[in-house]
Amino acid sequence: MQAKSSASGYYLIKKSAVPKVLQQVVAVNRLLAAGKAKTVNEAAEMAGISRSTYYKYAGDVEEFHDSAAGTTVNLSAEVSDETGLLSDMLSVIAKARANILTIHQSIPIDGVASVSISIQVREDTENVSVMVDQLKALSGVRRIKISGGAG
Repeated sequence: MQAKSSASGYYLIKKSAVPKVLQQVVAVNRLLAAGKAKTVNEAAEMAGISRSTYYKYAGDVEEFHDSAAGTTVNLSAEVSDETGLLSDMLSVIAKARANILTIHQSIPIDGVASVSISIQVREDTENVSVMVDQLKALSGVRRIKISGGAG
């Protein structure tokens, strides 16, 4: 089964159709997130790929997490230090009817800050992928990544 979202440029593909190397990249991310490996090099070795292979695909493959009600999703973003940007981000999340659990923002260095927002997906929350695309479209959002999926 392969479905293309023409608006976002993403594909939804069955795990069985994903090449092993991309599944290994996801395994590296899981090992790092769970604290089972302290460095990318260590996690890549545990997953059976080289560090350079991991970095080649790291920004292009992420594990999909179901958007079922009650799921916690973590959004990690790199943003420009612009007045009102965090407010704009929170507005997008609020309009999607997701419940904001936590917000952490670093002090900007060279005009760039890290923002981490944990949200709870509710029964009436709109499509999380659409919300993330809207966040990415905001001026000043340089990069955003989804992780989580804990219920």
